[in-house]
Amino acid sequence: GDDASCLNLYQPKNPRILAPTADFIRSARFAFQSSLAGTEEEKENPWLLLEREPGDGAIPVIADANSMTYVLHLGLGDEFVMTTGTATTVRLRIVAALSDSIFQGELLMSEENFIRLFPEHEGYRFFLIDAEQVNASAVTGFLEDRLSDYGFDAGSALERLASFHRVENTYLSTFQTLGGLGLLLGTLGLATVLLRNVLEMRRELALLRAMGYKPSHFTIMVVSENALLLLLGLFAGTACALLAIAPAFFSRGGHLPAYSLGLLLLLVLATGLAASLVATAAALRLPLLESLRSE
Repeated sequence: GDDASCLNLYQPKNPRILAPTADFIRSARFAFQSSLAGTEEEKENPWLLLEREPGDGAIPVIADANSMTYVLHLGLGDEFVMTTGTATTVRLRIVAALSDSIFQGELLMSEENFIRLFPEHEGYRFFLIDAEQVNASAVTGFLEDRLSDYGFDAGSALERLASFHRVENTYLSTFQTLGGLGLLLGTLGLATVLLRNVLEMRRELALLRAMGYKPSHFTIMVVSENALLLLLGLFAGTACALLAIAPAFFSRGGHLPAYSLGLLLLLVLATGLAASLVATAAALRLPLLESLRSE
């Protein structure tokens, strides 16, 4: 069948089908994002949904949540029509969605339904091997060496997940670049607003100058005021961003790019303070006598 993961640029018409054995279904492995479980037993082990008989001819299947949503463009409970090797069509109904699993390229149905729909396919072609991480390389080399006559190709689950995440990270990098461009434009807009605010304060600055305040006092006052606004804005924006990514961060794990994030925030703060200094210097260079007369 066709690859149903994000590595396929096109929407698959006949996704690849895997048929877990009854023992695998009873083992209740992998995490689920959602399911159509109706009983407590099915809620504890959504794999049991593959053995449910819907009664309307649809075959229950399980898909990865990412592939279901972004590749197949389906939702939980939706049906997918595919063609078997005998040119007959069957209806597949998605009854559960796995959460960020290694099965992003396949749909999974019970072994009984698979044998009934695809009797021409014999034997087993896909294996899940439970090996310790420290022994994974040795196990991979051993299996590929001993089963080379059968074209056996082994790979780790981490590498398979990394290939899927690489595509996602490419999209994220693209959006990050666009976000950086927006941040640059926003920073320039911030500098323009700060300059305008200081220029609008030139009459007040002229009055303070006449009362004996020094230019250094003006700089401290303007920079302090703008620094407070900048810090409050950065704090609010950072807090909202962290709250937005918190569910995905805790569900998938990983590390927060604290260094690059802190550097970016410091750059925005430095740009705002520099704009305040430039705006204050520009205002002080203006003829304050005319501003004082208008005041």
